[in-house]
Amino acid sequence: MKNKIVSFGEVMLRLATPDYLRFNQATQFNASFGGGEANVAVSLANYGLNAEFVTRLPKNDIGRACVMDLRKYNVGVDHIVYGGDRLGIYFLETGAVARASKVVYDRAYSSIASIEPGMINWEEVLKDATWFHWTGITPAISQGAADVCLEAIRTANRLGVTVSTDLNYRKNLWKYGKTASEVMPALVEGCDVILGNEEDCEKVFGIQPEGFDVTATDGEINPAEFESVCTQMQARFPRAKKVIITLRGAINANHNTWGGVLYADGKLYQSKRYNITHIVDRVGGGDSFMGGLIYGLNTYPEDDQKALEFAVAASCLKHTIYGDYNQVTVDEVEKLMSGDGSGRVSR
Repeated sequence: MKNKIVSFGEVMLRLATPDYLRFNQATQFNASFGGGEANVAVSLANYGLNAEFVTRLPKNDIGRACVMDLRKYNVGVDHIVYGGDRLGIYFLETGAVARASKVVYDRAYSSIASIEPGMINWEEVLKDATWFHWTGITPAISQGAADVCLEAIRTANRLGVTVSTDLNYRKNLWKYGKTASEVMPALVEGCDVILGNEEDCEKVFGIQPEGFDVTATDGEINPAEFESVCTQMQARFPRAKKVIITLRGAINANHNTWGGVLYADGKLYQSKRYNITHIVDRVGGGDSFMGGLIYGLNTYPEDDQKALEFAVAASCLKHTIYGDYNQVTVDEVEKLMSGDGSGRVSR
C-alpha cells in the first residue's frame, strides 16, 4: 500500500466572477470547490499518492456534491464526518494589472466551525498514515476547529506520523476571541515541516527578515535575506527539521515572480525563480506549492534541493490553471523543472 497522506481542514463552495468582472457587474458566478488542505490532497492524488482528506460536511446535496468532486480526483473521503447545517462559501473577484483580487467569505456557522474534539477518531484515521498536514486557516475558524486540529497533531506525534503545516495567516478569519499568536504556537510545536511566507511569520510570530519590505520589491527578492527567518523559526520550534519560505514578487495582479527557499540541517537551499507573466488564477498557489513539497520530500527524501524545485515548478504551473485545484501531472512538473517552459503544443 502506498504511503497515506492525511490532510484536515475546511473545504468550501467557491463562487467566482467570470472574465475579470467585479462583484457588482456579475450576473452569474462560476461554481467549484476548494480550500487549503483539500487543494493539497488533490495535488497529491494527481501525483499518484494515497491522499485522504478529513473534514466535517453538512449532510445535504451540497455536501454530497463536494464529496463527489473530491472522489473525482481520487482523494480518499472515508473519514469525513457529517453534521451542521451548511458548507462555507467564498466569493472571488479576480483582479487585473493594478486592481487586486478580492475574496469575501461567507463561512460563519459552517459545519466545521461547530466541530468538537472526539468527533473524529484520529487513532483510526492516522493508524496507517505516514504524513499529516494542516494549515493555519483551520484553527482560525473556531475554538472547536483549533482544538480538533491540536487533537490530530498530538495523535500524529504519538504515532510517529510526520506533521506539516502551511502557516496561512488570514486576518479576516480570526474572529472568535483568540488571536493567531495565542493559538498557533501550541500547534506548530508539533510540526516537523513548516511552510510560510514573510507575512505569515511576521504576523503570527513577529519573525521577519531585517530591512525587507514586500511592497517595495518590484518583483525582485533576494532569497538569502530569508535565511534569518528560517533560523528564527527553527529556534522557536526545535521539532521542525525543515522550514520553507515561499517568495512571491508581485509586479501586478497578472505578473509575479515566484520561488522559494528551504532550510534544513544548517543549509539554505534556493530554488530557480520563475517569471509568471500571464496569471490565470493565483488562488491555491501556496497550496500547490505545499502539495509539490510533500510529494518531493516523500519521493526524493535525500535531495532537499530537488524537492524544493518540484514544489516551485508545480506551483508555477498552478498559476496557469483556473480553480483552486492544481491539476497537473508529475511529468508536466518535471518537464518544467528541466527547463522546458516553452508551452509548445504537445501532439
